[in-house]
Amino acid sequence: MKKQIFISSVQSEFAKERKQLADYIRQDVLFSRYFEPFLFEEQPAQNTSAQKAYLDAAAKADVYLLLVGKCYGNEDAKGVSPTEREFDVATENGAYRLAFIKKVSHRDDKETVFKRKIDQNITRNPVPFDSFDELRNNVYAALIHYLTIKGLLHDGPFDASIHSFANIDDLDKEKIKWFVGIAREQRRFPLQYSEGNVRTILSSLHLINDAEGVTNAALLLFARDVQKWFPSASVKCAQFYGSRMEKPILSQQIYDGTVFEVVDKAVDFVLSRIDARVGERTKSAQVDVSYELPIQAVTEAIVNAVVHRDYASTGSVQVMLFKDRLEVWNPGRLPQGITVVSLSQEHRSIPVNPILARPVYLAGYIEQLGTGTTDLIKRCQDLGLRRPEFRQDENFLSILWRKNAGKDDATGHETGHETGHETGHEKTTIRRIVMAIGRQTLTRKDIMEKLSLKGRDNFRKGYLEPSMLGGYVAQLYPSSAKRRDQAYYLTQKGLEFFASLKNDK
Repeated sequence: MKKQIFISSVQSEFAKERKQLADYIRQDVLFSRYFEPFLFEEQPAQNTSAQKAYLDAAAKADVYLLLVGKCYGNEDAKGVSPTEREFDVATENGAYRLAFIKKVSHRDDKETVFKRKIDQNITRNPVPFDSFDELRNNVYAALIHYLTIKGLLHDGPFDASIHSFANIDDLDKEKIKWFVGIAREQRRFPLQYSEGNVRTILSSLHLINDAEGVTNAALLLFARDVQKWFPSASVKCAQFYGSRMEKPILSQQIYDGTVFEVVDKAVDFVLSRIDARVGERTKSAQVDVSYELPIQAVTEAIVNAVVHRDYASTGSVQVMLFKDRLEVWNPGRLPQGITVVSLSQEHRSIPVNPILARPVYLAGYIEQLGTGTTDLIKRCQDLGLRRPEFRQDENFLSILWRKNAGKDDATGHETGHETGHETGHEKTTIRRIVMAIGRQTLTRKDIMEKLSLKGRDNFRKGYLEPSMLGGYVAQLYPSSAKRRDQAYYLTQKGLEFFASLKNDK
């Protein structure tokens, strides 16, 4: 039998949001199986008073979901609003009470008093929201928690739990094929890919059960649309002009996709916005590229945030680049037995999501289980950088400190030859791709390898397209843009820019 959710608010507020929430619950694959929303406006005419009908429904509700704004609402003869009456009845009858508080500049005096009452009597702490997307994500996390504590969802590590409605057909075989290839190259993964071998591969990684149910980890790693199942499994990246989180924001991106995809995109976001020196590949195949922050340390901080986050939280991993530092934070806490202090020392490997962590290690995204933070510290200190910091409060935070010497423009990027009317970021990426290609003709893969980039979309949009639109780079086969052996070279304008950069050294 479905659980009834009584969705309440002052009638003059949140009418649109109440309807949107009811539609969301009814249309969601998981929630529609367990819940049936109750709304004032959907009820037929009653012989009894409307207020009594609503109170009766609140008394019978399994879950009472309240939206709190700035208005207290109309008052009865005793000075109490219908919403507060419903809240009291739901409390008296033991409903599971959820409150979601709208961020507003001010509230009615009586609404402020009512909010204090809610804070003291709510089953789950109120969660503030600003937009409907935030509200929906907060409701998602709260209802997942409700289903878990009621025993309606599998208990145990989040990543190891079998998803109630997904199956093996929701996974992308091309993504699995890619993983097997890179895992064999990086860690000598013993299995080879074939369509007939997919179940064996997933089973060896503990990502499916005998009934072909798939774990949450399998969806995070290989789903066609990860955010369909986990809306908050994204990474938010931002670059700020100075050393504080304030507007205007220089650059901002939200990246969706699998664990591997969001890590690649976030790492590329950082690498394309910090100082780097790219040499020529003339005497050997060895890549000559030097970033101001160690690539391995940047990757480790982002991988840790994505892999070890709390996926039941509605928060997202955030990567914030300031003029003096890189901050990476994730929703979640350190495992029991691990402290911020112990991260700087040799310590046991206790992954928050162990099923998720192993494929990430096999793909070479983690150097060695249990040594990531100590390696991160060492790599930064080897470059003469200030010792990285780790902090734990409501979220876990990693801080990598940058060098500021030689930066004399507002963006924190090096100044020098102007490339035209491009943005500051485009000037930087054009400079790098021109130096990477030089007088050679290189494939996309060659250029990305030379720049230590992994995200193909980021490379195309952030590097290749601005360089070609600016007239610095051209295709070897322009009439067949999508051919597999496509390569790129510098135009005359690009060669002149390259020469000026070489002379500036």
